[in-house]
Amino acid sequence: MRDDKPLWVPSRASVEASPMYAFMQQCNRDFDLSLASYHDLHAFSVADRERFWTSVWKYCGVKGERGTRALVNGDTMLDARFFPDATLNFAENLLSGEGTGEALIFRGEDRVADRWSWDRLRSLVSRLQQAFRAMGVGSGDRIAAMMPNMPETVACMLAAASIGAIWSSCSPDFGEQGVLDRFGQIEPKLFIACDAYWYGGKLQDVKAKVATVTKQLGVPCLVIHYAGDADELVGATPGASTLEDFIASFAPRPVEFTRLPFSHPLYILFSSGTTGVPKCIVHSAGGTLLQHLKEHRLHCGIQPGEKLFYFTTCGWMMWNWLVSGLAAGATLCLFDGSPFAPDGNVLFDFASAEKFAVFGTSAKYIDAVRKSGLTPRTSHDLSSLRLMTSTGSPLSPEGFTFVYEGIKDDVQLASISGGTDIVSCFVLGNPLQPVWRGEIQGAGLGLAMDVWDDDGKPVRQEKGELVCTKAFPSMPVMFWNDPDGAKYRAAYFERFDNVWCHGDFAEWTEHEGIIIHGRSDATLNPGGVRIGTAEIYNQVEQMDEVTEALCIGQEWDDDVRVVLFVRLAPGVSLGDELVKAIKSRIRTGASPRHVPAKIIAVSDIPRTKSGKIVELAVREVVHGRPVKNKEALANPEALDLFAGLEELRI
Repeated sequence: MRDDKPLWVPSRASVEASPMYAFMQQCNRDFDLSLASYHDLHAFSVADRERFWTSVWKYCGVKGERGTRALVNGDTMLDARFFPDATLNFAENLLSGEGTGEALIFRGEDRVADRWSWDRLRSLVSRLQQAFRAMGVGSGDRIAAMMPNMPETVACMLAAASIGAIWSSCSPDFGEQGVLDRFGQIEPKLFIACDAYWYGGKLQDVKAKVATVTKQLGVPCLVIHYAGDADELVGATPGASTLEDFIASFAPRPVEFTRLPFSHPLYILFSSGTTGVPKCIVHSAGGTLLQHLKEHRLHCGIQPGEKLFYFTTCGWMMWNWLVSGLAAGATLCLFDGSPFAPDGNVLFDFASAEKFAVFGTSAKYIDAVRKSGLTPRTSHDLSSLRLMTSTGSPLSPEGFTFVYEGIKDDVQLASISGGTDIVSCFVLGNPLQPVWRGEIQGAGLGLAMDVWDDDGKPVRQEKGELVCTKAFPSMPVMFWNDPDGAKYRAAYFERFDNVWCHGDFAEWTEHEGIIIHGRSDATLNPGGVRIGTAEIYNQVEQMDEVTEALCIGQEWDDDVRVVLFVRLAPGVSLGDELVKAIKSRIRTGASPRHVPAKIIAVSDIPRTKSGKIVELAVREVVHGRPVKNKEALANPEALDLFAGLEELRI
């Protein structure tokens, strides 16, 4: 479907009021340029990375010593180093405010609410910093946390970063083995956990899990009270202490910030782990800070004091992205729990009450709100909302339409995509260009992103591999336990020499926007033709009868056939008429090649903790191959539904 008109067009006034426009004018003045459009600005940002990233540093007011060199070995991706002479501290840049102004606003599913001033946040960071040092935690040591998305988690991360320790987190819904598969690899010096949490209207007990993980890691445990009994948990966990006891000996004082090299490790994030033990991806303080400042200040246009919200857990990289909003002076709005408990109004209630300027969520959430019949546009005051962002999976064209028809008709909708690998985005929105239905607005500044065919040649308006042809600051420093870099090279650089291959199946549009068609390792190849799974989901998930879908390629008769699994709406059964309707919808909405050979109803579809469906794991089960790490899944029992299906034998 081609759309003749964009869904949203920025006014001239909004363009000229945006930080991105101001930044463009600064570049024009500083370098005697005549940049007049986003296309011009992006071209400059990849052609002259030294001056571009130096300008980002200056415009965003990074605290630290920049040094004289902005980039060395820039032509070799694995050897490139940004700001090799610089020193900075990540926490110093995030603790950008002080006084009684609000830094954090928290709501939990159990209706607990809290508000933290900058002074309150600084006070706890100071006491934690002193306590960490007293127990011997220093630069390069790891601190691991299994925590809800709550203010104390932010404070613990900032305290760790302030002394150069490396932070790694997951959400408390991870299974015991899933936590150990991650944190066991990085050997933390301290394990931080909550006493309980709420999800789906139920209090979730974590006592046994915390005790076992603490024992297996062999480190002290810091227990932070949320929804349970912290004292009881400490009593059952040798080597544990409550937050109150941990910091009791330390009075608040000015936070001390250890300035370290630009490339000093800050975070360890983990791959999904559905094909083996999760990879430990190490990100630098400088690269993360600079990339996030660029995305928040320029792409999202965040101004000091604005309310920034992202629906995320501490096990998803969007939590790391969210907390960096403090560096832009934003007030972070944190939520922990189910977005549908008691109903789908929960997050919009929060948005309306707190006057969000930026509302970030997942494509799955937008689709779920659409299917629930809610219309926040008429039920909530969203007048303050100027930007809505969506990620986690491709947002369908119908999802775009619903945002404008059901949520807000004058909001900028930014579908964004990147990932844990770069702790940021390759493609995202910008305030200078229109929003077209079904399209990401374009490549991020400073990122030489392109789409290549199998022969390594750029293609336009054809599907291919999403690549980045030049080094950028938020590339991982390394993988943990990968001394010769073999795992790192294999993950991104085996496909094309000296070019980052991200693993997304993508396409440029006529508007210079981007469409992500799914993961390239999950693309389908019937008859040797590559098909993106997202193209099928975009069609079938718009049908009221279908709640969710998952598509794989099954090896069959010396070829590959497309098999579509559907989770149906309550009361719906998969009869011949519905099968015919699904195939017709796919044939007319996508193409005859996309029509599945088999359509099979299942009661559940496996997904990761961050809500992404796991096509590769299902493909392995269907072919009788083992799935190596089921602990990475939110609902691993769902995989059993796909084993030995009779329909797959004919």
